[in-house]
Amino acid sequence: VNCNEASKGSNKQKIDSIMKLSARSATFLLASGLSGSTAFVPSSLNVIQPSATSLNVATAPPGTWSPSSWKDAVAKQLPIYESQEELDNAIAKLDKVSPLVFAGEVRSLYEKLARVSQGQGFVLMGGDCAESFKEFHVNHVRDTFQLIMQMSLIMTFGSAMPVVKIGRMAGQFAKPRSAPDETIDGVTLPSYRGDNINKEEFTPESRRNDPNLMVDAYYQSAQTLNILRAFSTGGFADISRLQAWNLDFVETTPEGSRYRELAAKVDESLRFMKAIGIDTSSPEFTTVDFYVAHECLLLPYEQALTRQDSTTGKWYDCSAHMVWVGERTRDLDSAHLEFCRGVGNPLGVKISDKCTPDELLSTINTMNPQNIPGKITIIVRMGAEKLRKNLPELIRAVQREGKAVVWISDPVHGNTRVTKSGYKTRDFDNVRAELTAFFDVHDEMGSHPGGMHLEMTGEDVTECTGGVSGVDDDTLKDRYITACDPRLNGSQALELAFLVAERMRERTGLPPI
Repeated sequence: VNCNEASKGSNKQKIDSIMKLSARSATFLLASGLSGSTAFVPSSLNVIQPSATSLNVATAPPGTWSPSSWKDAVAKQLPIYESQEELDNAIAKLDKVSPLVFAGEVRSLYEKLARVSQGQGFVLMGGDCAESFKEFHVNHVRDTFQLIMQMSLIMTFGSAMPVVKIGRMAGQFAKPRSAPDETIDGVTLPSYRGDNINKEEFTPESRRNDPNLMVDAYYQSAQTLNILRAFSTGGFADISRLQAWNLDFVETTPEGSRYRELAAKVDESLRFMKAIGIDTSSPEFTTVDFYVAHECLLLPYEQALTRQDSTTGKWYDCSAHMVWVGERTRDLDSAHLEFCRGVGNPLGVKISDKCTPDELLSTINTMNPQNIPGKITIIVRMGAEKLRKNLPELIRAVQREGKAVVWISDPVHGNTRVTKSGYKTRDFDNVRAELTAFFDVHDEMGSHPGGMHLEMTGEDVTECTGGVSGVDDDTLKDRYITACDPRLNGSQALELAFLVAERMRERTGLPPI
């Protein structure tokens, strides 16, 4: 069978049908079907297949690597435990638990990221700065999942591309600190490093590094993943419920209104699909693939959850589908890079304006020596001005060497400030400016802006100033509840989603939303 001719015939039939639709329905079907989107439309409508780029996602750990070989490298940002016996006992417990994720799931994400690296998708990563034990609740997980679903729908419609959904969830506990200790009123104690290491309260007992907290973090992560799997496959993600995804406190905002208008367009398209016999109750419409990721920081925990896949013999860090190395731990001789280079997971590395082209290429070669698409994601955090100055030469170096990477913007971390009243915050205008600069640079370089990474929450918080929510320095205190860094609230996050949708829409030549 001549597949090309069959595809042309299928395209013609579809285009003939679209000619009979309203402009709004036609735009949606063209955007989501003819452009190869698989995020919210069935695969049977995707008549244009991706390019023949090899997406072999098998990785072979270096012969000198083992899950514990990181111990021979330079380890930064790791806690010092008082009792080796207590640490050994905690690790022994984690060695026996079930993996949180499975190799097949990891490979599924790998394949999606491989397509993004070839310009065939967009990544949305979002969630808390740091998860906590006391704030854990099914409603909190639901609201963040709901917000990610809203944002991905907006960006899928705008970009005419599948959106890969990744939550900073089910493991994002540990945080790097600028100093190992902190002093308050003349009292010096170890810094708070996250709920899987010590506790936030400023007392000697709470700030003691407790290895048993890793076990507690594992069980909370397992609960979080159970909730996420239920939401993504149990009917909550059904696209027919897209109006119900609107968070209560967002619904009355301008961005909530824009979302309702967009949802109405999708509803119209769904009614048409049902009318022509498409089964919108199939899994392609009622379920989504949802993945989790966190910073690979607490290496004893990561090692304890590393498992060898029985079908391939390869090693996977089964604490998450994807892990990333932060700006403070990405040195070429670091223990974190040593650990990550041997696992089969997709990997990320965060870079600031301090990263040189040579450093970036050396990091890529270390983490992905076979240059396999989907393996490496570069998460850029610089601030708008520094990004416009420094990112082009980094992209140029990657293009010159033919490296396959996914470029993602983290527009929040480079825009943190402290108010006169002592609140750590981020100005939305600066966040938006960095995201805009990210797209501008990729437009200039002819490269693909592959995603967005945000610290955000589905809760109605007042932690970042600006945007349609109208938060300012005086109202930060109203609902400032983060245990670590400030997060965007739902309306601010949706505003960025619409920005991404419009920019991606411009790149594909589609009219404004």
